[in-house]
Amino acid sequence: MLQDPYALSVKEIIAQLDSDVEQGLKREEAIQRLEQYGPNQIPEQGPKKRWSILVDQLLEPIIYILSVASVLAFVFSDLLEGIAIIIVILISVGIGFFMELQAIRSLEALRKMGQAMTHVIRSGKKTRIKASELVPGDPILLFTGDVIPADSRLVEVDNLSVKESALTGESVPVNKKVEVLNTKTPITDQTNMVFRGTTVVTGSARAIVITTGKHTQLGHIQQMGIDAQKERTPLEKKLNQLSKWLIWLTLFFAILIIVTGYIRGIDLLLMIETGVALAVAAIPEGLPIVATIALAQGMLRLSKKQVIIKKLEAVQTLGATDIICTDKTGTLTEDQMKVHTVLFGDESLTKVYPVESDIVNSGGKYSAFHKMILASILCSNVAGKPEEEFGDSIELALMHFAEELDYDTVSIKEEHPEVIELPFDAERKLMATGNQYQKEFEVYVKGAYESLVPNCNYYWDTTGRKPFDHKEDWDKKLDKLASQGLRTLAFAFKETSEKPTKETLLQELTFLGIIGFIDPAREDVKAIIDIYRKAGIRVVMVSGDHPGTSKKIAEEVGLLVVDSPKEKVLQGKDLRQGLDENGNHNARLLNASVFARVTPEQKLELITFYQKNNHIVGMIGDGINDVPALKKANIGIAMGIRGTEAAREVADVILKNDKFTAIELAIRQGRVVFQNIRQFVVYLLSCNLAEILSVGLAALLNLPAPLLPLQILFLNLVTDVFPALALGLGKGEEDIMEQPPKNPKEPIMERKDWFATMIYGLSVSTAVLGVVVYGNFVLELSPAIINNMAFYTLVLAQLFNVFNMPKLQESFFVNEVTKNPWVWGAIFLSLLITLGAYLIPLVARALSLETFSFQQLGITILFACGSLVLAQLLKRLGSVFGQE
Repeated sequence: MLQDPYALSVKEIIAQLDSDVEQGLKREEAIQRLEQYGPNQIPEQGPKKRWSILVDQLLEPIIYILSVASVLAFVFSDLLEGIAIIIVILISVGIGFFMELQAIRSLEALRKMGQAMTHVIRSGKKTRIKASELVPGDPILLFTGDVIPADSRLVEVDNLSVKESALTGESVPVNKKVEVLNTKTPITDQTNMVFRGTTVVTGSARAIVITTGKHTQLGHIQQMGIDAQKERTPLEKKLNQLSKWLIWLTLFFAILIIVTGYIRGIDLLLMIETGVALAVAAIPEGLPIVATIALAQGMLRLSKKQVIIKKLEAVQTLGATDIICTDKTGTLTEDQMKVHTVLFGDESLTKVYPVESDIVNSGGKYSAFHKMILASILCSNVAGKPEEEFGDSIELALMHFAEELDYDTVSIKEEHPEVIELPFDAERKLMATGNQYQKEFEVYVKGAYESLVPNCNYYWDTTGRKPFDHKEDWDKKLDKLASQGLRTLAFAFKETSEKPTKETLLQELTFLGIIGFIDPAREDVKAIIDIYRKAGIRVVMVSGDHPGTSKKIAEEVGLLVVDSPKEKVLQGKDLRQGLDENGNHNARLLNASVFARVTPEQKLELITFYQKNNHIVGMIGDGINDVPALKKANIGIAMGIRGTEAAREVADVILKNDKFTAIELAIRQGRVVFQNIRQFVVYLLSCNLAEILSVGLAALLNLPAPLLPLQILFLNLVTDVFPALALGLGKGEEDIMEQPPKNPKEPIMERKDWFATMIYGLSVSTAVLGVVVYGNFVLELSPAIINNMAFYTLVLAQLFNVFNMPKLQESFFVNEVTKNPWVWGAIFLSLLITLGAYLIPLVARALSLETFSFQQLGITILFACGSLVLAQLLKRLGSVFGQE
């Protein structure tokens, strides 16, 4: 492979590649090189295989625990219990598998169809071949609208400009030339090279292929994305942590009961069976199902808002995100250049849309403005309506501007037929046209200020043409526009009675003024950034564009206040200087809001830096240059319409409508999901704790068994799961986006949540043990009836426990739980299933359910209600266990 081809002459390159620009490679040589270098394809990570999705679902700690429980059930001949646990595993795995598969299918639907073709010279003939068949040394022909198929050195250019925003982040097309450049020229300034994946905006060219496939710039970036290690999601980490707690708790209680019972002289086999029952009670079998369904529900809600979530856990990760790194072009901006400032005479018009009617006239103080608009229309390669054209973004912006002012661009062109044109080129940096108007001729010129002004002897002000003797004042005006990050274009004209020639076209010009352009900020972005700020989320702009341009947009969208300290805007080169040897905390980098002139490697370093400083990072991007950072971020977000294939492939979230506002909806949903998960985990664990205490204490106190293993499993799969699922489908608190993001190190269960779990569990177990003691010593009932009373008490007490979940500040009767229709549906369904279990003989026999009297039912209801009253009394002592 050639080193620094931009620093070599065309003749040197042809010699080193053993090629011929006119004749191209012979067919045999092309085949040989294709075998040597491989097809012109970049490394890709294809869609995730179905077996891989399935394996991922099985590698969850909760699934491990359930598998062990099912094995133990089979060992102790509890066939029904073992089968029931296996069904739970299959349901949980199945839901996760099909939801993730659906997301992957949505992604595949976004893939671009068809094989890219390219124009090439082979054996002296121009032909079209598949881009994948290109090899180093192939001469290729490029035309307006073409996507560059391989990194190539330009040989000939004709007014060529290329849009490289997907690769570099620059929003303005780059004018190309063929001259040799200095060594170590950065990629953004390699004007004699074209790169794979970029697009020809104007003109045509001939180039010779230098590198193909994985050796192209796009290939290097794609490989960085493949190599970047994906961070585990916060939910994965927290569920794993919770699972470890549950494993240790299960082992602790089971061994404690077995050892204590054996010491007291109880049969060892009986105590082992009791220990298994406790193990089943300790494991929240419903947790994986409820967590999966809660995430899936969030996923489905977002899909209706045009947000594709590729993996379930990504929903919750969005809610934990506290830093969002976003590209500028097309994400915060419209990816369409527009007129921002117009300077003429002593006038300055800023943000001219919408334009007042008195500006649009051909005389008075706006006469220079009128002539600048005529120059914009006539001195242009845009032939028709701008919305029908594909061309230079600046020329299209000028034509859009003219139409906004109600200029009839087509009629003006017809009334001013062009008689001569001096086309734009990279050396001259200006364009001029001679147009006939009635019997006179007019010359209109636009171009770079420094190239146009030397040809101007006059300037136009409100009173007409005057000598141009104050150019230094305009130099200062230009510098001011440039410092604001605006792209600038100068305008001049002249009137003549003689038909202009190439020699006279640029003589005796009259300077009109300067127009500044910018890719404007999206109108809806500022309000969303304000929401993020209230939610404690920092938005950081990471762009390959000019620092001035980046700062200007940041001010317009509210990322920066006007006249912010310089430290708020850094460049990519500052990133390496800001890190110490270990890449540790650096206040300068953490406080910056804008990073400009950033390369793909530096984006990756920045994401890694934030993660090392304990931040959950979201990355929004659409270009090839964003791929490594999208892969590395905790949550990668790509655009569905404008995003490149590579960006969509590695992202976790895809915005089908490309709207920045959709991310706020996704973050809101993520926070709701986490809040719901925390709430139903407290519910599930408090119910399971009640079961453990009831079984364990009854065994230690030599009381009749309140619960049998299969009854525990019934409770865990019915009265636990349905209310927990209903909690998981809640809409969340109204002010959830005004709360700070959760600490990434914060577990699902905080200390106050564990304490609340114990209080609720103790309240329920007190009711269960109370009914056992009452039935045994007061009513002197049989152990079978006492068991049934305890079972039904636990069913009702666990259903009532759902009303303990709202925060202390909320009303007991009107809160997010009582307003949740799913909760009432879950309670009704659970009672219906319990009634069915009692009435169906086969099920009743399996659960050891006996005939029950109304008196016994009344006692059961009374004790169950007592558990709710007790929990609420303890909860009202909020300061005791920190319940908020």
